Amino acid sequence: MGGSAPRRDCQLPVETTSFVDRRDEQAEGRDLLARARLVTLTGPGGVGKTRLAARIAARVARAFPDGVRFVHLSGLHDPALVPVAAADALGLHDHSAQPPLDALVDQVRERRLLLVVDNCEHLLAACAELAAALLHGTTGVRVLATSRHRLGLTEEHLMEVRPLPVPDPDGDLSAADANPALTLFADRAAAVVPGFRLTPGNRAAVARLCRRLDGLPLAIELAAVRMRVLGVEQLLERLDDRYRLLSSGSPAVPPRHQTLRAAVDWSHELCTRQEQLVWARASVFAGGFDLDAAEAVCADGERVRSYDVLEAVAGLVDKSVLCREPGPDGVRYRLLDTLRHYGLQQLRRLPGEEAAARRRQRDWMLTRAAACEQAWFGPGQRDIVARLRADQDNLRAALAFSLTGTGGGEQGRAGDAGDAGGAVRADAGGESAVLAAPTPGEALAGLRLAGTLWFYWHACGAPREGRYWLDRALDANPEPTRERARALWVSGLLAGCPEDLTRGLRRAEEAAALARRLGDEAEAAHAGYAIGVIRLFSDDLPAALAHFRASVARGRVPGQHLSLVGLDRVELACALGFLGEADQAIAVCEETRRLCEAHGEEWVLSYVLRMLALAHTVKRDWPRAEHHAREALRRKLAVHDITGIGLTLDLLAQIAGQDGAPERAAVLLGGADRVWADVDRDRWGSAALGAARRGTETRAREAVGAQDFERAYDRGAALGLAEIVGYALEEHRPPEPPQPERPPQGVRLTRRETEVAELVAEGLANQQIADRLVIARRTAEGHVERILSKLGFSNRSQIAAWVTAQR
Repeated sequence: MGGSAPRRDCQLPVETTSFVDRRDEQAEGRDLLARARLVTLTGPGGVGKTRLAARIAARVARAFPDGVRFVHLSGLHDPALVPVAAADALGLHDHSAQPPLDALVDQVRERRLLLVVDNCEHLLAACAELAAALLHGTTGVRVLATSRHRLGLTEEHLMEVRPLPVPDPDGDLSAADANPALTLFADRAAAVVPGFRLTPGNRAAVARLCRRLDGLPLAIELAAVRMRVLGVEQLLERLDDRYRLLSSGSPAVPPRHQTLRAAVDWSHELCTRQEQLVWARASVFAGGFDLDAAEAVCADGERVRSYDVLEAVAGLVDKSVLCREPGPDGVRYRLLDTLRHYGLQQLRRLPGEEAAARRRQRDWMLTRAAACEQAWFGPGQRDIVARLRADQDNLRAALAFSLTGTGGGEQGRAGDAGDAGGAVRADAGGESAVLAAPTPGEALAGLRLAGTLWFYWHACGAPREGRYWLDRALDANPEPTRERARALWVSGLLAGCPEDLTRGLRRAEEAAALARRLGDEAEAAHAGYAIGVIRLFSDDLPAALAHFRASVARGRVPGQHLSLVGLDRVELACALGFLGEADQAIAVCEETRRLCEAHGEEWVLSYVLRMLALAHTVKRDWPRAEHHAREALRRKLAVHDITGIGLTLDLLAQIAGQDGAPERAAVLLGGADRVWADVDRDRWGSAALGAARRGTETRAREAVGAQDFERAYDRGAALGLAEIVGYALEEHRPPEPPQPERPPQGVRLTRRETEVAELVAEGLANQQIADRLVIARRTAEGHVERILSKLGFSNRSQIAAWVTAQR
């Protein structure tokens, strides 16, 4: 019990354009991943590493029962956040005091998954450290990286991603339709010239053009857009002129990078002046952005006005400079990494432009965060969560500009001679540049932004990153301000483990004292909530009860956020429930429920409903307790409150065990433990939570017997988040235990593979198999992977069941 149960979950980027099949490269990448635990796809910018990695990952996904996850690093520039971004991609929400990388390894130690880490070149040391920790600290995690440079680990297997092959323009072109470079050009050209296709009359010219572009997919796509106004022959002639001009420069620049620079330069020159400015200013966005954000950041009221931005964005989309993609609020836009760095270089040529654009971007994110906070206690919480998650990289960039002066570390990206002598990706320095001092006059805005996002850090499962930014912001702003008071209590509220609770209480008390000195009643009340919560989770129930009784009796003070008014009452009900005062807890909850329902609020209401369930559990009214707990769980899933989901699954398991459904309790416990494994296995070290969970397990185990309990528990642990919530809500039947499966007809295992399968059936881990057979652990891993692949299975338990059936 408690091991890693298979839970396949493949989260890969959505493809918005067709993919020219690289069958050979996909097969090579799949074979490398079967033999090696770290594979790095290397190659120049624009060659298609990211899309190839996504395709390879999709092809091998069935071999990873715990899923495939994609870590996007192009918008991340602080090496300290690399393990945080990886944990976020994996759906982990660690609250411990461990260093982020150590916590990440602990949480995935027993899992079998593939982590795709994209765009590592500007964070090489941090990515190498991440990969090394996963390779050495786990046995079932594999890493597929993309980078312009190798990570430099001894375990690393490199796969060079080459440009698309191009046929000889003067040779036999009868099979041109099957050539990937020519097919890509024709596909993109048809998007701007409906009806365009390869014909005997244009094949040679298209082949000549693709050869001039060295088969680089990005260069081909940019050139194809010109077909709107030029024919193929004209396109080739203009590109030849541009290429001759560029190649007269430094002979040290490889031809392929001269080609990419020529294509990007030409696209830039064909833009209007306003399109060029919008391109340059949009390069400060670290991720995707919507039209409102583009108008706020790219318009300055003088050279570009707000109403000019839409026309410029439309032009850049038409020219394939901006990608158009779906977002939570409608259409979003994104610059490809290479084009973003080109735009950033153009921005830096204009005195004062970069700082001004970054300041507008930061101010826009502060405006958006403040609007989200104001609307948080209302009906739009699901949309707010989706919007802020979509803007996560932009929030990081805004915080970094304020607190480090680097605009998210852009100045710290390693120069890459591979991109036209550093011209397309023109940065200097290394990863340490992100540790620069705050920009004078900007640090207070960073503190304000970090504090304004309290509800996002707290409610949406991002406490570790919240603590990271708050610590930096507080260090940069020692002055006694309202912003500091808020940041202090938010930092205290995010304390999530026994080791951190003392520090959290100290910060919350400092916040309360500072707020009172400043005469800010609202922030003093907010700090009081954090103090009470820490007492509650430190199991000081009498002190917590007295604290929240006083807070609720005082009532709302001017400026106090309604969410925290509601949460004061929730925690009062919680303390009352734990102390057995069920009727008082129910009365408090009913009053708070009316407040939430009047505003259409869901997050606080989910805790109110859970407290109602807890109170009815104390009264042993199981039907009402289960009803309220289910309603709470439904809302917690909607706002992705992982901690709340874990708490509510625990409670539903307790109710099922007490209400004569011990097998259901075991399934729910398995699912709850899996959810808590992504947060904090020890449930924050809370004695009350731990005791309740142990009591539920003891009762269920005694009722159904150890063997049936383990079987039901494993069924719950094998479910994904949505599946276990669906089971708890009785929206689908519980999964049945895996049955022995038959391999595809005609498949045979070798003698050695048969030996390994027998040992897997005995329950031996890979290292134990290696010791028994006197082979290397890597060899044993390879045998297991090949057995899974041959038999069409996804996990070791299927091998064991099959071996048993064969016997």
